Amino acid sequence: MANTDDRLPPTTRVGRVTLRVNDLDRLVGFYRDVVGLAVLERDDDRATLGADDPLLELLADPDAPERGHEETGLFHAAFRVPSREALGDALGRIRGRWHFDGASDHLVSEALYLTDPEGNGIEIYRDRPRSEWPTTGDGRVEMDTRRLDTDAIADLGRGRRAVPDQTTVGHVHLEVSSLPAAHAFYVDGLGLGVRQEWSDAALFVAAGDYHHHVGLNTWNGRTTPAKGRGLERFELLVSSEEALEATRGRLEERGVEVAAGNAGLVVADPDGIELCLRVDSDGTSAC
Repeated sequence: MANTDDRLPPTTRVGRVTLRVNDLDRLVGFYRDVVGLAVLERDDDRATLGADDPLLELLADPDAPERGHEETGLFHAAFRVPSREALGDALGRIRGRWHFDGASDHLVSEALYLTDPEGNGIEIYRDRPRSEWPTTGDGRVEMDTRRLDTDAIADLGRGRRAVPDQTTVGHVHLEVSSLPAAHAFYVDGLGLGVRQEWSDAALFVAAGDYHHHVGLNTWNGRTTPAKGRGLERFELLVSSEEALEATRGRLEERGVEVAAGNAGLVVADPDGIELCLRVDSDGTSAC
């Protein structure tokens, strides 16, 4: 078992996700009306959306090129709602205002999938109670992809136009070029624990016993860093300055460059995907 000093605190969670977008007006409308996020702040070149906390930041960049087929980056950003009823509301918004990519029962969660107008993947999901999560013999969580009864989910919806206040970013799922390199960064350096592996093509890592805070896959054979629109960065929120400094030490020991952000530490993974680590507070300060 790993030394707990080499791991992020179990209370670590994902903060806001930042996307670089071409059409800010269209994306704000989509995430408000289809996903159900509230517009918290807005100016000419930036918008922040969320529930009771900021969850998504959109940066306007009209000239940013479309992400290429070889480029690493976002597979999906996953918004976690607190109940099956809220998932039913989300399904109603998607069916009424957009197009639906699919749905899955992952044993630990029930998930809906869609893609925003600029090609960014989205998951909206609810967790099953942790007491129902199946585990493997080595203590990892067991996950699968099974058919979800969307009719039963839809029947629970009450036509709500917005997500509940308890909605969070539950995880981010990334497309990377190398799982061994991703493991070295996210597990050995950053301090997340392995919760599940699918063959040699997907890795799910988390702080504590959550099913995953970060998913990593090589399913589409991405090979080069992203240069244009799409994922700009995401946040991991830790419990204390001590945890932040311990993480800095682990990363620097492995030769990872760590920079100071506006409210935390900024690093890039082996594919150039940027993440910010900061102390979990009231959610108002961004990296």
